[in-house]
Amino acid sequence: MKFPLIQIDTFTNKILRGNPAAVCPLPEWLEVRVMQDIAAENNLSETAFFVAGAEGYELRWFTPNVEVGLCGHATLAAGEVVLSDIEPDAVEVAFQTKSGTLKVRRDGDNYVMDFPAQPAAVHEASEMLLAGLGSTPAEVLAGDDYIAVYDSAAEVAALAPNLDIFCELDRRGVVATAPGGDSETDYVLRFFAPKNAVPEDPVTGNVQTELVPYWAARLGKKRLAVRQLSARGGSMVCENLGERVSIAGQCVRFLEGEVTL
Repeated sequence: MKFPLIQIDTFTNKILRGNPAAVCPLPEWLEVRVMQDIAAENNLSETAFFVAGAEGYELRWFTPNVEVGLCGHATLAAGEVVLSDIEPDAVEVAFQTKSGTLKVRRDGDNYVMDFPAQPAAVHEASEMLLAGLGSTPAEVLAGDDYIAVYDSAAEVAALAPNLDIFCELDRRGVVATAPGGDSETDYVLRFFAPKNAVPEDPVTGNVQTELVPYWAARLGKKRLAVRQLSARGGSMVCENLGERVSIAGQCVRFLEGEVTL
């Protein structure tokens, strides 16, 4: 059996920047064990698999060690593959996922995702979380992840967290975020998910479903420019749509190949 594998750098317009994702269009679903092994072989934060379905495409995401329920950058990459290779005349594609219907549409040089908003709530900072961060935030929220809110982008950039401690926490991962600190950036972030074999994610789409409601309310803005302070770096433009969040960014192809099983 042979099928394509495309590796795409997302949330960037430069090769070797942003967040790389592998995309595997399939004629039919493989066994979960096989998809997990392929994701481990790719050793990227996520590998996306999709098959054509009755309502668009069915989409699943795997880190090197686990299937996840939502992934932003690999959805953006899957959308680029469909809209560039499979349906080049289409403007939008719909994916059926564990998180419901997710749409990706073309908008100039950007691809725009439509995700459900998942507002986080104010939460008391545990001693374990503070020990893992190694620096006390101004505020802590909790949703799917713990969100540590700092006063400045410099504090977020300087973090050197204890990832072993993060593995012991009762959330998927830890987000560190702060105001952007310049006229072109509304907020910055870093994201750590070592339990999912992602020590630090280069650029993260899905946590914007938690961050956008917070920053939109705090800054009084609907449209937000976002920058991720990882080693590779990346940027996106997000919009607060009430019960939904739009997340827009660019994609650049790095590799096209073929898997043989």
